[in-house]
Amino acid sequence: MSSSRIDSAEPRRILVAVSAGIAAYKVPELVRDLMQAGHEVRCVLTPDATRFVSPLVLEALTSHPADSDLFAGAGSGSAPREINHIALADWAELVILAPATANVLARMTAGMADDLVTAILLATRAPVLVAPAMNVNMWQHPATQSNIETLKARGVLTVGPETGDLACGWQGEGRMAEPEAIASAAGLALGTQALRGEVVLVTAGGTTEPIDAVRAITNRSSGRMGFVIAAEAARRGAEVLLVAGASALPTPAGVTRVDVGTALEMRDAVLAELPRATVVVKAAAVADFRSAHVPQRKLKKESLAPGEGIALELVPNPDILEEICRDKGSRIIVGFAAESHDVVAAARRKITRKGCDLLVANDISRLDAGFDVETNAVFFVSPDGEVEELPLLSKAEVAVHLVDRIVKLRDGRR
Repeated sequence: MSSSRIDSAEPRRILVAVSAGIAAYKVPELVRDLMQAGHEVRCVLTPDATRFVSPLVLEALTSHPADSDLFAGAGSGSAPREINHIALADWAELVILAPATANVLARMTAGMADDLVTAILLATRAPVLVAPAMNVNMWQHPATQSNIETLKARGVLTVGPETGDLACGWQGEGRMAEPEAIASAAGLALGTQALRGEVVLVTAGGTTEPIDAVRAITNRSSGRMGFVIAAEAARRGAEVLLVAGASALPTPAGVTRVDVGTALEMRDAVLAELPRATVVVKAAAVADFRSAHVPQRKLKKESLAPGEGIALELVPNPDILEEICRDKGSRIIVGFAAESHDVVAAARRKITRKGCDLLVANDISRLDAGFDVETNAVFFVSPDGEVEELPLLSKAEVAVHLVDRIVKLRDGRR
């Protein structure tokens, strides 16, 4: 599993249905990603899919049978097996079809149920997420495009396909989405609608302030806390706008991303998106200062006398949180404070000074929280000085708690 993945914090029951495409070799990785996110996973296959991935591999990963026979356990004179197409269809909270070949998509559209996979797809009441995978010409064929549009109109969700080299030797659109992208889309599909109708603006990552054409001042922020907040807000049904500073993290499913470099660029992006936003979460680590003078070329060390240094004149950057709080209106605004000591006292002073509705303070003096780690230890501080301390949690779990608080603030105002 990629260490940059944004995980859902709520475990669910997911059925992975595999059809006969070469991309089936990626299914074990998808299963592993889903299980490492805490979900319970079972697998079923079309008969021909067993040519591409072994049911034994999927059984070993999930600790459940990976069936491919629609009539397994029937007609033997004994009671039918407990796990059949109806039982699996009822068990699943989400069905993922990966890869979704042109053939299976066509049979889904026609409402056929002539194998275990299509019978489950017809019988389930759970959301269905398909990951198409086929030759570019098959994908672009009017029949396939018509089938996809029909399935979407029925509520079927899609992820991919991607563009690139195909197993058949062609190049173009038709590659199955990567397992990480499918797992992220699954988390989105399993979300609630608690924030439906809200537009959530999230800032994340550190800003980079240039010194010359090569060098810059920045910080250790990976952006992960802001990214998981954006992912969780999208999972709750919000339209999410993510303004991201320096970060190598992938864009969460269902999120619109704007990349920026400096604090001034982040301010411009936030103010551009602010009129639409009903909720703002300022989780970015914005530089407080920038260089007053930035030469357009590299400063050469050999141009200095031996032992001579460089003096930088730093000027303050605008305080984005304070600025948007002055024009808060009916918006809910959440700020963040990374503190190395006197965390709660500093947070109380900051929320009074800024005027936001909630402040999330984290203790960066801890080795197991803050920058460069997967966990965080935070305090929620309210404008009246009330403090709620959370235990050490994964950043995805902190995001769940934070979005819960945002929902309560929104509902309280209504």
